Amino acid sequence: MQAFEYRTPKTVKEVQQDLKQFGSDAKLIAGGTALVIMMKQRLVRPACLVSLRAVRGLNGIAEKNGGIAIGGGTTHRAVEGSSLVKRRLPVLAETYHHVATVRVRNMATVGGGLAHADPNQDPPPTLIALGASVKAASADGSRTIPLEDFFTDYYETVLKPEEIITELYVPRLPANSGAAYLKFLPRTADDYATVSAAAVVTLDKSKKSFADVRIALGSVGTTPIRAREAEAVLRGQPVKAEALVEAGEKAKQAVDPISDFRGSAAYKKEMAGVFVRRALTKALEGLVKLPKSAPKGKR
Repeated sequence: MQAFEYRTPKTVKEVQQDLKQFGSDAKLIAGGTALVIMMKQRLVRPACLVSLRAVRGLNGIAEKNGGIAIGGGTTHRAVEGSSLVKRRLPVLAETYHHVATVRVRNMATVGGGLAHADPNQDPPPTLIALGASVKAASADGSRTIPLEDFFTDYYETVLKPEEIITELYVPRLPANSGAAYLKFLPRTADDYATVSAAAVVTLDKSKKSFADVRIALGSVGTTPIRAREAEAVLRGQPVKAEALVEAGEKAKQAVDPISDFRGSAAYKKEMAGVFVRRALTKALEGLVKLPKSAPKGKR
């Protein structure tokens, strides 16, 4: 790696001053689990690293407006083990548990992972399905960005060079709701998914129809994908196993995967449909009873 300056600011204001001084030649570093590798591979060559590890106010998990606020500098492991998260949004704790290894989760931060914008990461599909948003701060102020609008391309987001993620906010689930996250792992448990799917379902008061549905997928496009047409198939419709199969078929039309060593594009597209159906089925557990198997020929 080439030589670089290393700054250790203590406040968000000091971070912003360092970013202003170095401009595009500066890179933020928190856990460093992705950035250090990219630097070793000479994919990025910053003149200055601005560490967020000692910045006050970026860590912590707390209840906020009925939902959960997570500081941008909070580690994946902290979210995974949080009693508040497990109690209020167990699917979120479960999702962060699926990220890589314990060693990585102990270092990688919530904000850093999102800013890295790798479309194969575990948290984004679940966060999009949950309707999460991030708060981005700069010297000009702060703004709130819905996570479904946050990612723009491979490793690219709507963040401006001078902005940092200070908070992730996840709203509480409405009544009669269930959520699930599943990833397809043909290799090892700490690998990226071949396909991942998250689903959040909300039923009406009678629990016989879908009041609302949110579905998101990972590892099947240049960004995490919200499957809106698959959601529309279910919204307002009776809760039936056949409807979940139809939603899975619609989800296949939303994805645009590439072929790699984890599977061909055609295989990933097929698995996207399968895992959307399975995620929806799991999200409905505890709310209603569905047949254990899909209709013949629809597995």
